[in-house]
Amino acid sequence: MSLPAGLRVLLVEDEVLVGMLLEDILTDLGCEVVGPMTSVDAAIEFASNASVDVALLDINLTGADAYPVAEVLAGRGIAFGFLTGYQSVHPDFEQYPSLGKPVDRKALEAVLVSLDPRRTQG
Repeated sequence: MSLPAGLRVLLVEDEVLVGMLLEDILTDLGCEVVGPMTSVDAAIEFASNASVDVALLDINLTGADAYPVAEVLAGRGIAFGFLTGYQSVHPDFEQYPSLGKPVDRKALEAVLVSLDPRRTQG
């Protein structure tokens, strides 16, 4: 199953080069990228009001956990997954998909397809 074009993705990633790479991959996959947001505060503010389909969250943002952002997204019913280079997902969030860094393009696409709220519409 391929990813339909136009998925609006909130990207929360504090590493500039990783964010640029992910943005390129997401754009190549036909997504509209919002971000990257680089801090927990900025991501919470944006996630509280933004119109996005899904979000990808780096677990560790400059030493701060991104779980408060995840809580906002979950409260709004916005699907999300985690990105991590080394950290395991907190047990409260294990049900959400996570991708290790460096991110594999096919694995990223598969996660986005699974998160896409439009896949059940029709």
